[in-house]
Amino acid sequence: MKIISKNVWILSLVSLFTDIASEMLYPMMPIYLKSIGFSILIIGILEGVAEALAGLSKGYFGKVSDTYQKRLPLIQIGYGLSAISKPLLALFTNPLWVFFSRSLDRLGKGIRTGARDAMLSDEASPKTKGAVFGFHRSMDTLGAAIGPLIALTYLYYHPAQYQALFYVAFIPGLLAIMFTFLIKETKREAIVHKERPHFWSFFNYWKESPKGYKQVTLGLLAFALINSSDVFLLLQLKQFGWSDTHIIALYILYNFIYALFAFPLGKIGDRLGLKPTFVLGLGLYTIVYFGFSMHLSSHFYIALFVIYGLFSAATEGIAKAWISNVTEKKDTATAIGTLSGFQSICTLIASSVGGFVWLQFGANTLFAATGIAALVCILYFVLFTEKKTIV
Repeated sequence: MKIISKNVWILSLVSLFTDIASEMLYPMMPIYLKSIGFSILIIGILEGVAEALAGLSKGYFGKVSDTYQKRLPLIQIGYGLSAISKPLLALFTNPLWVFFSRSLDRLGKGIRTGARDAMLSDEASPKTKGAVFGFHRSMDTLGAAIGPLIALTYLYYHPAQYQALFYVAFIPGLLAIMFTFLIKETKREAIVHKERPHFWSFFNYWKESPKGYKQVTLGLLAFALINSSDVFLLLQLKQFGWSDTHIIALYILYNFIYALFAFPLGKIGDRLGLKPTFVLGLGLYTIVYFGFSMHLSSHFYIALFVIYGLFSAATEGIAKAWISNVTEKKDTATAIGTLSGFQSICTLIASSVGGFVWLQFGANTLFAATGIAALVCILYFVLFTEKKTIV
């Protein structure tokens, strides 16, 4: 049986080009914002509000997608807004305009996420979802590795010309939009509702969701609450005396490992089980965080980042596949969008708490405590989630 369908290929290419565009800008965004007069506080508020907007909109637009049983329009609008936001950031430096442009990018992500993941789920059977989501994550993350390489090369030849890079980033974003018009959506009948979904209507899904969904989601949200930003890992390397170039190179290596192994680990998840594969990934995560709580040689930190790439490959796509297997097909976009929305908020909390712990008790305490908390999450998944998860 053909596992990777035409639609999965196209959606994966769309994500590849979109991530190239986004990751070209991500490493230099704080530098650019500071160069046009933004303080660290304002940058933090801007990113926090933008991510919160993306998180909450994922749940709502996932509900919209399921209500009207439409995936493609939301996918096209979402990727379109993200692409358009890139050149808009370069047009004006007014804080309100920058906030609008950055929020437009994150809103685009919120609009497309639930619908896109639901379409990926529709293109797979319960026994191939690990491979399908893994393949998509692999292509998406490949873009996250290519993007910074392009940005570094560009800035090497054109130092400090940040605004021009926003226009360059529009090119892969435009290619992503063009690819969405090759997607063929299967027609479905809309679900009959007395009222249109309101912005907070996706919260109601929690009450009516299956037991398996609640079990898995609670575990994923608990993990999101301890999984602070990768920036802390990079800052620890900085404290150990690593240069900016070596840190960026290591982050690119992480993304390449993630991209290389996401698809094969997805296939392994289909064969051995999504739950065991996810738990294995959390085990790798604990190794990384306990390792970062110690003072080791440079070679060990390189090895830890390789392991960190394997962790991401064994968990992110697997988690979405698992969620889609414990949810009724008609609610897939709502289920994934709701989870993604709550995860965004939990991640924001995790990074805020992580920063506080780092300042008050030190980096080693943060990483050791995170490793211990991850072990608790592993116990939860082992003891409190059902083995038979397919609804």
